[in-house]
Formats: sequence, structure tokens, C-alpha cells
Amino acid sequence: MIYEFEGKTEKEAIETAAEELGIDKDDFDVEIIEGQKRGLFKKGHVRIRVHTDKQGLPDPGTLKEKQGHSAGKESFSSPAEQKEFEQKMIGFVEELISKMGYSSKVSVLFREDVKLGLKIDSENSSILIGKKGKNLDALQMLANIYAGRQGHEEIRIILDAENYRIRHEESLVRMAYTVADRVRESRSSVLLEPMNPFDRRLVHTTLNDILDVETKSEGNGLYKQIRVYFRGAK
Repeated sequence: MIYEFEGKTEKEAIETAAEELGIDKDDFDVEIIEGQKRGLFKKGHVRIRVHTDKQGLPDPGTLKEKQGHSAGKESFSSPAEQKEFEQKMIGFVEELISKMGYSSKVSVLFREDVKLGLKIDSENSSILIGKKGKNLDALQMLANIYAGRQGHEEIRIILDAENYRIRHEESLVRMAYTVADRVRESRSSVLLEPMNPFDRRLVHTTLNDILDVETKSEGNGLYKQIRVYFRGAK
């Protein structure tokens, strides 16, 4: 099947295709059908055509229609509907944590057009976050499933506790730049530890504009590794 996606760069368009189709970048071939090359101080615009034989993917026409519908769709018809949805999400997360045996207070952290951030305050925050944030990721996944069942699958729910997300993202960005410097000096490659899709996307985006460095996801499953390598190296 053939799909079309857009992005500011080829890498961004490919990342969008992988995310919306729910498949790995290695599972499809890419054809650049429109592109304005970026300069040293300027980002371009790229439109790609994706070819894949992967089974179980949505019909290209249906996906395109869904993309157009989502782009022009109001997330909520009224402030009252938005408030009701937020209260349902808060109640769901608090009840979920309660069933785990912990007490918590959940509140709205931020609101965006297609994102809702919820803050978890708990005496057991370290447990709820878990090793490398895996428990928090699991809670967030369940919250997003619940949001979809409430008819708002277009809204992405972000859960945070003790500013873990911000601290973690800052740490990932610093690590990405450090690894990029090592790769540029050694003219070789570095394979990072397995990461979830959100973290991988952050690393890809962080290093996207470093012209002599490339990134590529490797492995199978949800947690994959990123290889950072010098452009032109074997």
C-alpha cells in the first residue's frame, strides 16, 4: 500500500509515518515526492510517499480522511465538555492508583489543543514513577486508552510526577548532544540503550539538525535502541 506524509525534514516526515501507521521505519520504503532542501540556517519542507507490504494497516484513503478530519476537528464543543472530560481523567487516574494500593491527588498540569497534562502528587511518587519511568509510562498508556473510550482519542494524555518528565527530557537532550560529539570526534557510531517511542522520538528530533550525524532505530518491540552514527561512515 502507498501513503503520503509531510514534515519539515525527511526524518520528521518518516517519524510521522512510522507513528501514524504504528510500524517500524524499517518496514517501509520512502520516496521523496516534494522537497525543499534545508540550509544551514533554514529548515525545509518535505512530502514523502511510503510504500509497504505490511499487513493489517488502515486503508490509505481512510487514513487520509481521518488526518483531514482530525486537523479540522474541535477537541471539545464547549468549556463545560472539556471540564467534564478533565474531571473524568482525573478520577480515572486517582482510582487506578488507589487500586494499586496508593493514595494520590491528581490535577491539571497543562492544556493544549491535542494534549492534556496531569500532575500526580503522592507520598509514593517514586514507586509510581518506577525504574526509568516505566510505571509512569504504563499508567499513562492506560489513561490514553481510557481517553479514547471517552470519545477523545485525538487527545494525548501526559502524566507526570515530581517533574519527572521535564527532568528526564532535559537529561535525554544532554545525553544526545554528548553522544553526537563523541560520534563526530570518532567518526564511528554509538548504540544507545533501549527506549520507549517517546524518548526515541525526542533523541531523533534533538539530533535532527546536526548535519553530519544520523540516527536510526534498531530492534523489535516497543523498546528499541537508537544508533547514532557519523554521516558517511560504513
